[in-house]
Amino acid sequence: MAAEKTIVCIEDDPHIIDLIRLILQRKNFRLIGVTSSCDGLETIRKHRPDLVLLDLMMPEPDGWQILRTMERDHELHTIPVIVVTVRSRCVDLLQDRHTPKVADYVTKPFGIQQLLDSVCGVLGVAV
Repeated sequence: MAAEKTIVCIEDDPHIIDLIRLILQRKNFRLIGVTSSCDGLETIRKHRPDLVLLDLMMPEPDGWQILRTMERDHELHTIPVIVVTVRSRCVDLLQDRHTPKVADYVTKPFGIQQLLDSVCGVLGVAV
């Protein structure tokens, strides 16, 4: 059996974290949910997850700042990020900027299979 993958979800809505946790438990992923950006960076540094799920539209520091911090940090820059956002404009900006830190994106509201496909695809795990 493959080692359990750890995912940090930085999302200001605890209900969405709970939903993501329920979905990802189907694949035995370990989810660490954090509702503040500052706590999120600290959690990423502490746990060195296999993947980060990141909401861009959060109070300061926002998701964009977290992305920039991760890109500049030599210990965090290799951790893939999937952006989970409700704003289609954010997705447009991601595509325009061709942000290398972002491995994929999922728009809210998302479907169960959509989230699983994205996470499993980025982690190289069978769906």
